[in-house]
Amino acid sequence: MSPDAGGRRAWRARWAARARAWHARVARLRAAAERRFPVITELTARLLSANLLEAGTRLAAQVFLTAVPLLFVVAAFAPHDVRSALLASARGVFGLNGAAERQLREVHGTGSEELRQTTGAIGVVIALLSATSTSRAMARICERAWRLPRPAARTAVWRWFAWLVTWLGALVLQGPLRDGFGAGPAVGVPLTLVSDILLWWWTQWLLLASRVAWRPLLPGAVLTAAAMTALSATARLYMPTALNRSLATYGSLGSVFTMQSWLIATCVVVAFTLTTGAVLAPVLPLRHRPPSFE
Repeated sequence: MSPDAGGRRAWRARWAARARAWHARVARLRAAAERRFPVITELTARLLSANLLEAGTRLAAQVFLTAVPLLFVVAAFAPHDVRSALLASARGVFGLNGAAERQLREVHGTGSEELRQTTGAIGVVIALLSATSTSRAMARICERAWRLPRPAARTAVWRWFAWLVTWLGALVLQGPLRDGFGAGPAVGVPLTLVSDILLWWWTQWLLLASRVAWRPLLPGAVLTAAAMTALSATARLYMPTALNRSLATYGSLGSVFTMQSWLIATCVVVAFTLTTGAVLAPVLPLRHRPPSFE
């Protein structure tokens, strides 16, 4: 054997030994982290198994596909006060102005007889039935967060409709809530945060078919409400400029992409906070421990 071949073999042996040493060190560090920080390791495993990006993207797509037909249904059949409240809520949540606000007003500004005839009763029923896909997508996120199987259809169907109707009502009230019912943002922001906590708390309990007690669901509700409040503040700064620029450059199609991007980011955050709440619940000082579903 030549000296060069022997040197290469020794070099490879040294690097193989170093690789084995690094692998053993990483394994020891991982084991130590699991012992010292079990919540972090469990959260990482739960987030990976829940596939947050896929779940958030699916939920965002369902929300968008639900919002478009319901937009026309509300514009066609809702009373003037409800349409005005919805416009105020859209302005409050997204800070709409300029071209984006005018486009929304064109749809919701009138409840004309022609629009009612175009939509029709069958269109209303189809819109409501298709809207349950959003309820199902949200329920699936909650189930993945808690590692629960899907409940029987007879148990879940009415919950999908109840969740949908409640959220439509909550959207209509967003404008007055954020304004503190006339008292201003100093009252409106805390009021919105508290109402969001209650809404997300009830959402989990309802869509999980009452299989988890109320107390363990509170951390996820608080985290999600806080994240939604922060995202709402960001939306008021970003969305008006982004929507108006998209409308000016690409027309209505541009606003679709802008809104869908924001929805994906929001839904991924929802999936993350609900999953984090499910992981934190067993280690927080809650009187009723959540059952183990593993």
